Amino acid sequence: MMSASRRSGMFRTLVRSSRPLSWVNTAFPFAAAYLMTTQRVDLTLIVGTLFFLIPYNVAMYGINDVFDYESDMRNPRKGGVEGAVLDRRLHRLMLWVVLATNVPFLVFLVVVGNPLSLLVLAVSMFAVVAYSVKGLRFKEIPFLDSVTSSTHFVSPAVYGLVLAGAVFTPALWLILVAYFLWGVASHAFGAIQDIQADREGGLASVATVMGARFTARFALAGFVLAGVALIVAGWTAPEAWPAFYAAVLAIPYLLMVWPYRSLPDAECERANRGWHAFLWVNFAAGFVVTMLLLLELQGMRVGA
Repeated sequence: MMSASRRSGMFRTLVRSSRPLSWVNTAFPFAAAYLMTTQRVDLTLIVGTLFFLIPYNVAMYGINDVFDYESDMRNPRKGGVEGAVLDRRLHRLMLWVVLATNVPFLVFLVVVGNPLSLLVLAVSMFAVVAYSVKGLRFKEIPFLDSVTSSTHFVSPAVYGLVLAGAVFTPALWLILVAYFLWGVASHAFGAIQDIQADREGGLASVATVMGARFTARFALAGFVLAGVALIVAGWTAPEAWPAFYAAVLAIPYLLMVWPYRSLPDAECERANRGWHAFLWVNFAAGFVVTMLLLLELQGMRVGA
């Protein structure tokens, strides 16, 4: 019979595999999109937010850790807030946990959804699976890896908007494009630190194929274009004024990536310092975006 300490250790490993530090990155986009559209708190908002907070991340990162075991064993940054090295004995358990935590929420979201929201949810879950599983492995196709990773974070927002019946104006499309470009740039920059480990594990990525120098500059371009898209959105649509001010948030990301624009592949692990800064920049940027959205929501209620 399994001891209590062993069960506790397994539980901690499974939770660590889901990257708790990043849970908010998928829950917040859905919640913000749904709440800004409906201007109400209801059961769908609560269940959807809980789904994108925990089960969605359990699936996204848990599946990844199962199928990335060989490279994770060689990766010195694994084992902390950036994910667990998931022992082979836990692989089957992790996949069962993914099913057990996701299916009940997905059933609810299917029942309360509409045809378009079901399509968006299907795309979102396909991206989660296709990124890592054998036979698809989008994470090993340069550029498609960054696009798929960005889909992981943008699709909850799109799903929230569609589920709530939002009107997709040009300004809203620009905001979503900016968010998508941010996701592409973020993934590309994060891949730089793993170049050596991924190459030793026989894995491909935008960074292993294109090299650290190109990938860092690609990330810089993505953050610049994201900022430009937000400026255009806020400039052309008065109702999208928060986007205009949110464009300033591109600056700390540019400052974070800039020191690595000429990084040699052999020194790729130096980029881990920048990635740690990225995690904190995300929290700060998320706080500012939250304040802007709250101000916008308050304005909408006053004007109603």
